[in-house]
Amino acid sequence: MNNEEDTIADYIAIKAIENGVTIIGLTRGRDTKFHHTEKLDKGEVMIAQFTEHTSAMKIRGRAEIYTKHGIIKSGE
Repeated sequence: MNNEEDTIADYIAIKAIENGVTIIGLTRGRDTKFHHTEKLDKGEVMIAQFTEHTSAMKIRGRAEIYTKHGIIKSGE
């Protein structure tokens, strides 16, 4: 795989530390737009993947985000 394929294939896991964690998927292309939203409650986990349509994710609330680069804590 080349670097673009590696980036697109990346998965992340998001574990909600509180109720109401919001995950927002953002599109690729000239204009970045919201294209998908999910809500997680405490203890729920979502596995997400960057795709040809998803270039970024915005996470609101207290969560742990597990990536190949390590663990990131949001909302602190």
